[in-house]
Amino acid sequence: MTRATTGIPMTGLALGLCVLILALMAASLVIGPVPFDISHALADLMAGRPSLEAMVLAELRLPRAILGAAVGFSLGVTGAALQGLMRNPLADPGVVGVSGAAALGAVLAFYFGLSSAFALALPLGGLAGAGLATAFLLVLARRGAGTATLILAGVALNSLTGALTALALNLSPSPYAALEVVFWLMGSLSDRSLQHVALTLPFMVLGWILVLATSRAMDALTLGEDTAQSLGFSLPRTRLLVVGGAAAAVGASVAVAGAIGFVGLVVPHLMRPLVGHRPGRLLLVSGLAGAALTLGADILVRLIPTRPELKLGVVTALLGAPFFLLLLRRLKMEGE
Repeated sequence: MTRATTGIPMTGLALGLCVLILALMAASLVIGPVPFDISHALADLMAGRPSLEAMVLAELRLPRAILGAAVGFSLGVTGAALQGLMRNPLADPGVVGVSGAAALGAVLAFYFGLSSAFALALPLGGLAGAGLATAFLLVLARRGAGTATLILAGVALNSLTGALTALALNLSPSPYAALEVVFWLMGSLSDRSLQHVALTLPFMVLGWILVLATSRAMDALTLGEDTAQSLGFSLPRTRLLVVGGAAAAVGASVAVAGAIGFVGLVVPHLMRPLVGHRPGRLLLVSGLAGAALTLGADILVRLIPTRPELKLGVVTALLGAPFFLLLLRRLKMEGE
């Protein structure tokens, strides 16, 4: 059994997180504004009986639970990968600019009225925006652009897409459409269907595969880029896999759930001491912990007695912002 330098069994840690995710998904199926008997709903669903409980389970609760786990895994694993690649503890999935581009694509679907005419226009618009940003970043990576260049390109993409999103809101012909865009940008998993899951989950899974394939290279990078190259690891290939994987996973996540911040920043720092500060080992457990954190936050959203329901992105920001400030303080103290 592989063990981190802290002595915690890696297999045990991963299995424990998987059990926690399954428990949170089960709780997500049960908790909601409309209480019902989950056993009856499952029986009706398996028997094909079109009861109200079965419809609520299949059309509302199940997609929300699946997307909560998938979006959280995407944010957690890409956050750990970007921090390892850039060797920057403040790196976040949004740093590559794909989140902003995906948000812009979804906003344009709102702006031109496509979302009201076609239910899947919103995630398709987000995926289109993410795809364009990915193509731009992959061209840079293939031309041998360094990590610093990719960071600057991500900053430029975020600035451009943020400005275009603000322009679309400013020129929106309907205040109701602008309000809908603002609510979507806050991030939420409510009112998502199995169609949204089928459309975005393959892109997320592709992103996970690409990112997890860099685990050995991440460990080698801790010894320095020259040493990693001497050990046979290609830095351009590693950058390509991380950027492409982050683009696919995060782009699909933003396309279906809006902006959910701080998960990719917070989770790797919580898991890092448990894996002996090994970037390669951190990837999988950060993804699992990200899934658990997102599911837990989404359950908390439903337990807080507010109407309308709080947005998931607001809750993760309230939880993550104080952690971010504490992290900055700790890094400042370590640098002194």
